Amino acid sequence: MYTTEGKKIVSTEKAPKAIGPYSQAIRTENLVFTAGQVGLDPDTMELVEGGVAAQTRQVLTNLQHVLESADSSLKFVVKTTVFLQDLGDFAKMNAVYAEFFPENPPARSTVQVAGLPKGALVEIECVALYNPARGD
Repeated sequence: MYTTEGKKIVSTEKAPKAIGPYSQAIRTENLVFTAGQVGLDPDTMELVEGGVAAQTRQVLTNLQHVLESADSSLKFVVKTTVFLQDLGDFAKMNAVYAEFFPENPPARSTVQVAGLPKGALVEIECVALYNPARGD
């Protein structure tokens, strides 16, 4: 992580590396903004098999690692945006999502999109509070 103009660039090997000119996340004084994560296995950079439920699980695991690298966590998430290739997959995505946010879930928007990177079925981005007790 390094500082440039009041923001810290967040990067972790525990989540897929950026597949374009963007950062995994940006941390400011109080907030963490993540890039959208798709269901890529960080070791192979391939989508996990098993459909939208498996991809949602990998997406949220990836986000968890990115947030931890930014001295935050899923419990500090205040807003998510979910992008689904097919809104018909909403119930399957939502069941897995509920496992990661069992209490006091963040605000959320969910939209259907024409396509996602690498043919992913789901992508999720989030905004979380920075937890200064965990980091610098």
